[in-house]
Amino acid sequence: MKKKKVNLRDLKPNSEEQHSHDDGHNHGNGSAFKTYVPAIISFTMLMMGIGLDYFDVSFFKNWTRIVWYSIAYLPVGFPVVKEGWNSIKKGDIFTEFFLMSIATIGAFIIGEYPEGVAVMLFYAVGELFQNAAVNRAKGNIKALLDVRPKEANVFRDGDYISVSPEAVNIGEKIQVRVGEKIPLDGILLSEKASLNTAALTGESKPDSIQKEAKVYAGSINLESVIEVEVTNKFEDSSIARILDLVQNATARKSKTELFIRQFARIYTPIVVFLAIGLTFLPYFFVDDYVFRDWLYRSLIFLVISCPCALVISIPLGYFGGLGAASKNGILFKGASFLDAMTKINTLVMDKTGTVTKGVFKIKEVKAIGWNETEFMQYLMAMEEQSTHPIAKAILEYKAEGEDFEATEVSEIAGKGLRGIVNSKTVLVGNKALMTANNIEVSSETENIVESIVLVAIDDKLAGYVVIADELKDDAKETITALHKVGIKNIMMLSGDKDSITQKVAKELNIENAKGGLLPEDKLNEVEILKKNPENKIAFIGDGINDAPVLATSDVGIAMGGLGSDVAIETADVIIQTDQPSKVVRAIKISRSTRKIVWQNIILAFGVKVIVLILGAGGLATMWEAVFADVGVALLAILNAVRLQRMRWS
Repeated sequence: MKKKKVNLRDLKPNSEEQHSHDDGHNHGNGSAFKTYVPAIISFTMLMMGIGLDYFDVSFFKNWTRIVWYSIAYLPVGFPVVKEGWNSIKKGDIFTEFFLMSIATIGAFIIGEYPEGVAVMLFYAVGELFQNAAVNRAKGNIKALLDVRPKEANVFRDGDYISVSPEAVNIGEKIQVRVGEKIPLDGILLSEKASLNTAALTGESKPDSIQKEAKVYAGSINLESVIEVEVTNKFEDSSIARILDLVQNATARKSKTELFIRQFARIYTPIVVFLAIGLTFLPYFFVDDYVFRDWLYRSLIFLVISCPCALVISIPLGYFGGLGAASKNGILFKGASFLDAMTKINTLVMDKTGTVTKGVFKIKEVKAIGWNETEFMQYLMAMEEQSTHPIAKAILEYKAEGEDFEATEVSEIAGKGLRGIVNSKTVLVGNKALMTANNIEVSSETENIVESIVLVAIDDKLAGYVVIADELKDDAKETITALHKVGIKNIMMLSGDKDSITQKVAKELNIENAKGGLLPEDKLNEVEILKKNPENKIAFIGDGINDAPVLATSDVGIAMGGLGSDVAIETADVIIQTDQPSKVVRAIKISRSTRKIVWQNIILAFGVKVIVLILGAGGLATMWEAVFADVGVALLAILNAVRLQRMRWS
């Protein structure tokens, strides 16, 4: 993936996506009040003009009246007319700017000055609301930008100096004081640290880590001064990748967005020609044809036809969904994956690191003919010579008394260790090791499916330790919640022993599980499922070993992908924490987003069709037309903004 430095200006929606709204209504960097000044001036003059008309003031006639309403029109109308003209010069004729310009200028031509000003004024107010809504939707992304560290204290020439994070090299040591943001990814050199990773993971609970653990740029140091060895350049850091991902997500439009935009390009010119026909064709069919009346109806038709509500509220709805997801520690690579997530009916998941913690823990200690503490002292003395993950788990056991020391330790390939502890011969390993040394193993071990470490002292079985990977705290809750949201077909695929995989699946109430699989075996299983076109498959994995399956699934979900390049590259959705329950939340956010988008589509089309018919029949005025366009757009925008306030448990 090509990395680039993220700039706040880059987060502005592109002109196509926002249908050039920002270009036509860019009020600069002044105060919020200045933004509203043109609308305030037009509104004030419009109200005064209507008042003067109502009281039939003598001087407010003819040219005075025309000039007054023209001045009222200019603050809100000129930017729109200008944008419409610029669009025409670029070859894009049938834009909403063109429609609003023709309709309001036409109203002036037939003498409906107040209505011409009112239509443009309400349109401008709608634009202001839309811009405010977009800014609100971008708030979560701006919050991410705010966590970008501005400086790094790097150790150079015997002292810490403050430099830009971009200027720090891999391997250099940086210092992070209490309350400061970690400027770059690295390894913790201090003994321990307490970090707030909310900006990266969506979790407000502090994360306590120990020496040599990975730390990520954007995390806030909470307790004491810490030192970190830099492992990534700033542009390759976790926060830079996340920002780049969220920024580019808005460019990947959903099929609904693309359809509406294509539809608007066809629909708008059709309505323009219908309006022209509505003006002139009645001449041949109506006895009392009055050009002015039919022109007025066609102008109403044009105002109503403006596709503003659709073109604005739908991208805004998806943008709100992407923002809400990122706030919850879930990154979608585009609106298209928000849509795809709503259609998922089959969920395939990895075991280790997805529903289990991926860390071995002692589950049971069984000493035979020995005191448990003494038994563990013999075992730990041997395991101190090993670097195997199981050895690490055993060494976490807290044994009282002095440590024993092992000598003459040798590894027996595929079986275990042999050594001398306290002048006794000790064997530590699997059943094959015991069998090879003619040591009888208790039959009770036959029914243990987890990893088991057998220990023999002086050619006699002294006991065993059961080692197991722990389920994540929310694993059971996740499977139950998935069933509740309608995901009935859940399958677990694992490279771990089939017996262990089946045991974990049973604990989680997953009926379909297979273990002992290589990455290519997992891929084959998913491809078999894909042969049924009704299956819409999401795969949840760790983003490293499962990259082929993540890429093949309809939706690939990487679990805990904050620091994984492969996860960022391959997955469509990234859960920034190790909580599988976030997958359920991702499904709920996707469904809420799609629901709001379709509510807006139905609202916009429904109201427009009704008022178009009324307008063509002469039963609707410009005021109804304004509601059908600007009013519906505002309602749709407010509906889309609801995503920012929703909570998904």
